[in-house]
Amino acid sequence: MKVVKYLFALWSSLLVYVLLTVIFGPGGFSAYKQLEGEQRRLEANIANLRIINTELEDTMNSLLFDRDILALYARDQGFARQDERFIRIVGLGLNNSLRVSAGEAILAAEPQYTDGQILRIIAFCAGITILLCMALFDFLKFVRDRS
Repeated sequence: MKVVKYLFALWSSLLVYVLLTVIFGPGGFSAYKQLEGEQRRLEANIANLRIINTELEDTMNSLLFDRDILALYARDQGFARQDERFIRIVGLGLNNSLRVSAGEAILAAEPQYTDGQILRIIAFCAGITILLCMALFDFLKFVRDRS
């Protein structure tokens, strides 16, 4: 019967390891929550990229099919028709208001989790602690019964 009691320490260390792995391990709830946050952040970026893509497609279509818009963009870039003349004032530069951002590249961050080796060490220490507590309890009981 005493051996079964000491096997409890082994089972408890196994239980501690499983619980720590489920919560803090690489496939645990903590890492899963971090990945869900990254997924929401990437989905928001994709939605933003879709909006930018739509704006750029509209600009491209207007440049392809509308001569007045094309002329306006060309003038903003410093081009003119053959019958037009420019007076350039040095230091003012060109109008850069037409530049549109193409978005930003966002990389998914790796989830932070506790290494399996550390979890095994914690579980082993928990099992040894329970084993020592049981042995101390049995030793104190033995000393009390003997005196």
